[in-house]
Amino acid sequence: MRAVIEEFIKEYKLIGKTVLVGFSGGFDSMCLLDNLSKISEEYSLKLVACHYNHNWRGEIAKQEQENCRQFCKQRNIEFYTETAPNAIKKNETEARELRYEFFYRALEKYNSDTLFTAHNFDDNAETLIYRISKGTGIVGLKGILPKRDCFYRPLLTISRKEIEQYCKENNLKPNNDKSNSDTIHKRNLIRHEILPLLEQINPDIKKSLNSLSKIAISESEIVDEYISEVSEKIFNGNKINSKLFVKLSTPVKQKIIYNLIYQSEYDYTLESITNILNFIETTIKNNKPSKYSVGNNGWIYVDTNIIELISANEKSDEIIKISCDGEYTINNSTFSIKKCETFERTKDETIAFVDLTNYNDLYIRTRKDGDIIQPLGSKGHTKLKKYLMEKKIPQHERDNLILLTDGHEILWVAGIGLSDKIKTTTKPTHKISIKY
Repeated sequence: MRAVIEEFIKEYKLIGKTVLVGFSGGFDSMCLLDNLSKISEEYSLKLVACHYNHNWRGEIAKQEQENCRQFCKQRNIEFYTETAPNAIKKNETEARELRYEFFYRALEKYNSDTLFTAHNFDDNAETLIYRISKGTGIVGLKGILPKRDCFYRPLLTISRKEIEQYCKENNLKPNNDKSNSDTIHKRNLIRHEILPLLEQINPDIKKSLNSLSKIAISESEIVDEYISEVSEKIFNGNKINSKLFVKLSTPVKQKIIYNLIYQSEYDYTLESITNILNFIETTIKNNKPSKYSVGNNGWIYVDTNIIELISANEKSDEIIKISCDGEYTINNSTFSIKKCETFERTKDETIAFVDLTNYNDLYIRTRKDGDIIQPLGSKGHTKLKKYLMEKKIPQHERDNLILLTDGHEILWVAGIGLSDKIKTTTKPTHKISIKY
């Protein structure tokens, strides 16, 4: 077991790191932390044991917390702990979310990017059964990964039986959480009832499930390589070209949609992916720009040109007076204005050469009700809203546009279009530009 952990540390180049360890004090995490304590000096590891008391079991939980503290004290390992508030919901999902929020706080506190959890061979098998029963695709069949972001799992090839044997041989006294036997929890039901039944069909079911996990990882890498090549052709930044997207096969479309919303909080089942795809295809066919909710603060915006995952942003009400030449930062964008007497032709719409002779009271801001503009080449004014619609600017992008203004009159929609009032073809007064 020690050799497995040492090889893991070398493979992921973790020598000399500050390594946090999720430490419940149970068999798995005690086995892991004990092994790490024996090799920490050799591999220059600074260990921090992180214990989260879920506060479900009163005095028993407090005693387990103290057992963890004493274990670390005996081995000169730094111990960091928190206790959950009394009012939390007592379910597996809530517990996991709070535990990982605690882990992220600990990582920030110790300025680390490495946290070990003690997930093992049996855990991975149980995870696959759980995901299969809930309905999953090839990504779900990958199971528990050895590394995800800052979380590392060095015991994934070690069985629970080996871990329990190690604890016995090394005279360790892990916490024994009796709730681990309560089959009201789905994971326990799988461990104590479903896996034993499956072992009647295949005594090596855990090994088979872990093999399935490895196959899924391999197959997923092949798919990802192909999807990556397709994505390079249809993506422009974070936007998908609608015309190219609709030409793809349905499975490829579904995979691209999955990748698009993977980081959101949306419940992405096959049914939901299919619903999103139907929405996209219908919206493009009917040429009616629209958006589809994918989570609390996210939407997929679709029109005949682009498909884009967008999030809710607060509209900026900042107004900045242009008092002199230079650069001005607003709404995460940089507006630049410089005196200039030479006109240069350019196709770059983020740059404009203008005549500001009659304007001394200029501001930059985002749009407001009542804004008007006299479009280039036009003799009359139009509402800014109508102007942006005619320019086919998606609704979710309009509030982020930077405007050069004189009162409610727009002189330049930065990067989009110029007012006829400040146009010049020969001798400008200024060069203006925007970097969004």
